[in-house]
Amino acid sequence: MSAPHSPILDDHAPAASPFADNAAVKTSGEGPSNLGADPSLDRLDAPGARYSNPFSPPGTPAVRDSYAGSLGAATPSPAASRPLLDDASRQASDVPLAADAGGAAGLSEKGGRSDSALGAPPKRRRLYMWLGVGAAAIVVVVLAVILPVYFTVIKKNDNSPSSGAARGGSSGSGGAAPNPESPTGAVTGGDGSTITLADGTTFTYKNAFGGFWVDDPTDPYNNSAQAQSFTPPLSQPWDYSIDQIRGVNLGGWLVTEPFIAPALFEKYQNVTPSPALPGGIVGDEWSLSVAMLNDTSPGGGIQQLEQHYATFITEQDFAQIAGAGLNWVRLPIPYWAIETWPGEPFLAKTAWKYVLLAFKWARKYGLRIYLELHTVPGSQNGYNHSGRSGPINFLNGYMGIANAQRTMDYIRYITEFISQKEYQDVVPMFGPINEPLLGIIGRDQLTRFYLQVHDMIRGITGIGKGAYIVIHDGFQGTGSWKDFLPGSDRIILDTHPYVAFGGDFNHPLDYWPQVGCIAYSNNQSQTDFGITLSGEFSGAINNCGKWVQNIGQDSTLPECAQWNDWENWTQDMKTGIKNFIMSQMDGMHLPGYFYWTWKVGNSSITGKVEAPFWSYQLGLENGWVPTDPREALGLCQSLNYAQNDPWDGNYQPWQTGGEGAGEIAATAVASFSQYPPPQISNVNGANPAQLPMYTATSAVPTLPPPTFSAATVSAGDGWEDAADTSLAAVQIAGCAYPNAWGPQPGSTAAVCGGAPALAARATPAPTAE
Repeated sequence: MSAPHSPILDDHAPAASPFADNAAVKTSGEGPSNLGADPSLDRLDAPGARYSNPFSPPGTPAVRDSYAGSLGAATPSPAASRPLLDDASRQASDVPLAADAGGAAGLSEKGGRSDSALGAPPKRRRLYMWLGVGAAAIVVVVLAVILPVYFTVIKKNDNSPSSGAARGGSSGSGGAAPNPESPTGAVTGGDGSTITLADGTTFTYKNAFGGFWVDDPTDPYNNSAQAQSFTPPLSQPWDYSIDQIRGVNLGGWLVTEPFIAPALFEKYQNVTPSPALPGGIVGDEWSLSVAMLNDTSPGGGIQQLEQHYATFITEQDFAQIAGAGLNWVRLPIPYWAIETWPGEPFLAKTAWKYVLLAFKWARKYGLRIYLELHTVPGSQNGYNHSGRSGPINFLNGYMGIANAQRTMDYIRYITEFISQKEYQDVVPMFGPINEPLLGIIGRDQLTRFYLQVHDMIRGITGIGKGAYIVIHDGFQGTGSWKDFLPGSDRIILDTHPYVAFGGDFNHPLDYWPQVGCIAYSNNQSQTDFGITLSGEFSGAINNCGKWVQNIGQDSTLPECAQWNDWENWTQDMKTGIKNFIMSQMDGMHLPGYFYWTWKVGNSSITGKVEAPFWSYQLGLENGWVPTDPREALGLCQSLNYAQNDPWDGNYQPWQTGGEGAGEIAATAVASFSQYPPPQISNVNGANPAQLPMYTATSAVPTLPPPTFSAATVSAGDGWEDAADTSLAAVQIAGCAYPNAWGPQPGSTAAVCGGAPALAARATPAPTAE
């Protein structure tokens, strides 16, 4: 979900681009012209240097630490609803920081992490294009169709990319049998087959679209499954110009939100105010974690969050998603799946095992995953779904550079994991940061960060390989991203159009399809930027629904009583919402869309869903979501809402990893290569070179792979690029820094910037305890 986006705002008209390379217009297959720039900025000829953390002290040894042995341990690391906040509330903070999660009775303030290292802006690395393309192993799928339909799948000859999971999985029984043609004894099944889960329970797989699942105990990375007959199996590449993404988000699962998982938050709406919970308000995962940690009653404690992980989304949800005709899931994950730092109350290192389960279940049912980092240290947008509501402290404010350092580390760890061959087919897209608020952070600052991210990721994967990189439009509309980093390797633009946060609700039901068909089309951006998808959208035509705006900010619209009472919607109401949903599906059909969200949990007070517009599953069960998303195709034309900006169906070769990929225009490199950025907002004019920074001297927490008892193939070690030996950001010994989540009033002096940071680079600090 996102901030306000007007349904009639024209984001798609051609516009002058802040990124345009006016001196060198790139065409299909052409590299940038030689503009006489510094040859070190023209990355056309030499192999790219390995990613080197710009904050690493010279000569720092390479160390990586793994917590594979303590997968679920919540130990400190060694070293909206989308609330609509005004801009001023995101720029500074006077809210005390809830401190170390170690206390049972309460959280007390603890000194923030204090590190910085500073050097000259890192020299741009040369990237080169890999032209060789390895031959893919042939996957033969033999379908024997009987009623009920059973499928047999010939196991692939190689261990091609895909993903596994942490916990014991499931197998097939009843309608599915071991495949006699499979040397591994893989089990598989289609519509009507019985799935047996790890706990012995069963359910019937329902898929009327010819999809089939595959569970191969000796090769858990078997990619033969197919979500539907009209969707390519995981073993085949995805063509973004032809194949249609019909996706759904798994919002509220691993990153909680009050309106999606209301029962978690309803329990703590009357807590006693404390320094860690000013006003006693529990409205985001930070405050929820604090309240849970302080709850020593039976059934209390922060492990309630893992109970939510284990029950809110299960394997059966993935089976139902495939059975609903959907073929992708967007999976928001928190940075605390990797680690937390002292003073952060989140449940650490626990969500990761459920990420692994998501990979496993997606593989089993032939679904692809758009993985995205939904939260970052300090908050990138100030919304509750960033982890903590309030000020923005990512690339903004006194701790903006330091928080961006941590964020870059987490992006790197995730990239290393999903770039392993076992996962590439299951996770073809990765979003490094969800919904950064560009209006506060700044376009220049964010572009510089994205250029660093691009080079770091492609240094790990190689050019033309690994997941597509997905960036959000920053709530500035897709048109403003025209000509962004021309020549980059496979960057996708993601936009999140919503009616619910725009305020223009006073229209009849038959008005809304024109919004989906015309205003929410991405066709112009497909031409101006390249691949442009809608990573979030919904059926909401207003802001009704409990806590959709935020806790304590429910809608005052008089019609909400009727719209919230979904059990008594008339057929006309259902048809109106269905037409709006399908108009968006049709308007966004290439490359595709992701509905927000698959499931909304029941209220603990009423026992039912209180935000019905937002649940795809609920709409599917009750008739306002199409049972076959393909029904949407052609709706706009039938309603005479023809799209004004048809897309010609072609991307530039470099936009899909072909000729010219990785050859970023020299003018773009010259404009955005300096990092840290030369200016940062909300620091009273301070030189960013003197702002607090960390130094890269700590062991890297490798993400652990899953284990499989019967597997005869490797699960990888969680790290794709053995040559990537850069260390992790950590505080500089002896420095005391402002609160990373919002410096206190008066905490404005730059500490350990400039000369002290340079000195720290020469003397690596020990790993923080």
